Amino acid sequence: MAIAQGQRIPGRHVRLDEHLPVDHRLSNVYRAGAGIFGLFLIAFGVLGLMNRIGFFNTGGDTVIGLNTNGALSTLSIVIGGLLLVGMLVGGNRASTLNMVIGVGFVLSGFVNLALLRTEFNPLAFRLQNVLFSFVVGVMLMSFGMYGRVSGGLPHDNPYWKARHLSR
Repeated sequence: MAIAQGQRIPGRHVRLDEHLPVDHRLSNVYRAGAGIFGLFLIAFGVLGLMNRIGFFNTGGDTVIGLNTNGALSTLSIVIGGLLLVGMLVGGNRASTLNMVIGVGFVLSGFVNLALLRTEFNPLAFRLQNVLFSFVVGVMLMSFGMYGRVSGGLPHDNPYWKARHLSR
């Protein structure tokens, strides 16, 4: 049985990066989101390392209103660098990277919320760090999902077309 191009295959689900062209105009949203947060995280990490605090110091030090230590500063620089690479690559990969890192931030917020006021708090998180993780995570996921996941996609959107082909 031959399947015509564009016809939906029964039992096959749409992958997030399958139908959106790389040069789509939404790529600018993915890139801007990755770049803004990447630059912020790198600046936060560099400022944290400049204070020369201990790598796993749980007392931490405040930088830009957030608590930090050497481990969190280094991790921030690495994640910020990944987001900047995503910005440079652009397209569907930047979108997917934004979604994955956004989920990571939200999960980190929950894990570190559970570790607050315990002896095992290796990243020296405080409540403001947890809230920052939640906000940045949700924003990165929103940037990554922009134009891909919605109940009101326009009819020329490749995801709408893939979901609504006549059977």
